[in-house]
Amino acid sequence: MKKLFNSQEAMVDDMIDGFVAAFPQVMRGENDKRIVVRSRPKDKDGKVTLLIGNGSGHEPIAMGFVGEGLLDANVVGDVFAAPSADLILDGIAEVCGAAGSILLISQHSGDVINGGAAAMLAEEAGYAVKPLYMYDDISSAPKGEETERRGAPGTMFIYKILGAAAEEGMALEPLFELGEAVRDNTRTLAAAVSPGISPLTGKTMFSLPDDEIYLGMGVHGEPGIGKAKYGPVSGLVATMVDALLEDRPVPAGEQVAVIVNGMGGTTMMELLTVFRETEKALATRHVTSVAPMVGTYVTTQEMGGFSISLLTPTAEMLRLWCAPSNTPHFPVIALG
Repeated sequence: MKKLFNSQEAMVDDMIDGFVAAFPQVMRGENDKRIVVRSRPKDKDGKVTLLIGNGSGHEPIAMGFVGEGLLDANVVGDVFAAPSADLILDGIAEVCGAAGSILLISQHSGDVINGGAAAMLAEEAGYAVKPLYMYDDISSAPKGEETERRGAPGTMFIYKILGAAAEEGMALEPLFELGEAVRDNTRTLAAAVSPGISPLTGKTMFSLPDDEIYLGMGVHGEPGIGKAKYGPVSGLVATMVDALLEDRPVPAGEQVAVIVNGMGGTTMMELLTVFRETEKALATRHVTSVAPMVGTYVTTQEMGGFSISLLTPTAEMLRLWCAPSNTPHFPVIALG
């Protein structure tokens, strides 16, 4: 498949050049050209800042979520590769003030190793930084072993809720505890229907027969829990919702916030159909969907497929989830 870039060596920096030129909410940081920061920074001595380091190739996450009410910085790595600990430390130095920072770490091996090392280096340098490890993918480790799971699109609940709370002035310790609570109340499961193409190799990331779907595919093409036969999406979504609610039961009469995320090669027509089937599957269990987010936000190039994320929110979580923000790509979330 043809891809549009000048060279493999320049593709990430060319992308960031275009990003900061296109969106006035963001600019490059001073410490390194791979750091994207808010163009209107908050008072970092009075308010906690949030940042994350992650590999590129998954856009619009995470640099698309830098801005008021969300992230203060994104440290951008190479394609599908975590940024180095030193680069993440530069990002921490860029945004961390007297109020402290939370370093969000989506649980994948490179991110965990480099993010954890950066947090230790930052502490040694005198920065008040707390690393928050994020995991929500039920296919990557069994129930009871949640801390071994991968980060998946449900981590966007943490970005937004903590970003809104930090904007309002919540202090470091309660903000960190809120992040843990959101994480523990979130579950995600994905389904892939076609592979993405690596911009580094030009090859497909996995193979899949036309009549099969992968359940539990990770954001880098990691294997999940097995395959299912291709058929009407209603049956697939019902199976996925069953698995999510089995992993974290939601009592009848409760409500859940829903994210339906496209992997990069799935149309809005398909994603809206998936959301409607998710809503119906929840309703049969007397659970109500609220404040949905439907679209393409965490991608693996042009991989076809989607994920469903469910958050069982407290009233305060739901309020923060719907709070205003101003970033290049995070949508308006409404209660209706």
